[in-house]
Amino acid sequence: MESQSQQLPISNAVRCQNQTETPTSKSPSYIIHILRQNLIFQSKWAELNGAMGDLGTYIPIVLALTLASDLNLGTTLIFTGIYNIVTGAIYGVPMPVQPMKSIAAVAISNTDNFGIPEIMAAGICTGGILLILGVTGLMQLVYKIIPLSVVRGIQLSQGLSFAMTAVKYIRKVQNFSKSKSSGDRHWLGLDGLVLAIVCASFIIIVNGSGEEREEGQESNEDNLVFEEMTKRRRLKKFIASLPSAFMVFLLGVVLAFIRKPEVVKGIKIGPSSIEIVKIPKHSWKSGFIKGTIPQLPLSILNSVIAVCKLSSDLFPGKDFSATSVSVTVGLMNLVGCWFGAMPCCHGAGGLAGQYKFGGRSGGCVALLGAAKMVLGLIIGSSLVMILNQFPVGVLGVLLLFAGVELAMASRDMKTKEESFVMLICTAVSLVGSSAALGFVCGIVVHLLLKLRKLS
Repeated sequence: MESQSQQLPISNAVRCQNQTETPTSKSPSYIIHILRQNLIFQSKWAELNGAMGDLGTYIPIVLALTLASDLNLGTTLIFTGIYNIVTGAIYGVPMPVQPMKSIAAVAISNTDNFGIPEIMAAGICTGGILLILGVTGLMQLVYKIIPLSVVRGIQLSQGLSFAMTAVKYIRKVQNFSKSKSSGDRHWLGLDGLVLAIVCASFIIIVNGSGEEREEGQESNEDNLVFEEMTKRRRLKKFIASLPSAFMVFLLGVVLAFIRKPEVVKGIKIGPSSIEIVKIPKHSWKSGFIKGTIPQLPLSILNSVIAVCKLSSDLFPGKDFSATSVSVTVGLMNLVGCWFGAMPCCHGAGGLAGQYKFGGRSGGCVALLGAAKMVLGLIIGSSLVMILNQFPVGVLGVLLLFAGVELAMASRDMKTKEESFVMLICTAVSLVGSSAALGFVCGIVVHLLLKLRKLS
């Protein structure tokens, strides 16, 4: 039997279901059949709703890079749309495609010396290293060695970081072009606190705290009570079936046009021009030092290791090797960054957010990818004018639930020792603003506790 690192990065569950259907499991027709199976919706409304779960992270970073660094939004939409469709077909789960946050942070805060060539150089270098780690099997080795408590610490810190950023979006007026807050948000208005609170309340009423199991019906209930409970269950089922995240996002789009109707006049039909980015020698050096070095630990920990662990938790039977995830992240950037597309990776926060709102198959992200491609081909970079008027408080609400869902993955610690390591890792990651620093401290504490047992 082949090792896990040599298998195609396709859902194990789907692979097993189809092993008896064809004698040649590696034939092109068999692989195409599995890819199609991975894209089948489990529930149309739920998958549509789940596709909105990652936008709270995606839109602010893309908008900030477009405004501050002249990122080609049209090209980014087309390439990230392709990434969504391909990874959805390969993995069969709502595998997210998110911006590389450390590279984006450097670009937004240092627009004079870190432009598009440096951004793309950083993305290409990061992607190349991840591809090498994946192909050589080193990433899978790292995944097996790292203790679960440390992984949970990274997930908890990332989830809390998302949640705190979301609260900042809701409470403060944001200037994405400078990545700064500019005063308290007003209570009323088309982007006020009341709007954000109403949206958050609506999502809580519809989705609750997560999936809920209905209790069994007592056999001795009389008909009147049974009919009343049946009506309540139907109402509850109807409410739970509402695509809350999609409805909230659609409300945000409508409000964006109401806030500034003249944006319609500035929309230009047609895709943006796609050109190969010229990267000088000094841009390679600056991109690697300022972008790749801080981004690499975050990509390894959150984009590969945490994603693999979270996917096995949320989707039992669909265990993805760190090798395959590392390879797909590497290939995305080695292709798209040459054409000016934003450096991308997978992310545990995006996966948790899409799962929270109902995403269960690869069709969820494929649907999102198709929408990105259509927008990129029809209006291209003109979309930035609409996104610039989108209520930031609404984005904060979507990001808040994605962060909480990711943080909740850490609730399975069984011993006080595991919880201790996890919380040390989380605290250092949050205060030091570095997942790499938190990871190192978590590993050290884990080893010290093991040494204490031996002594």
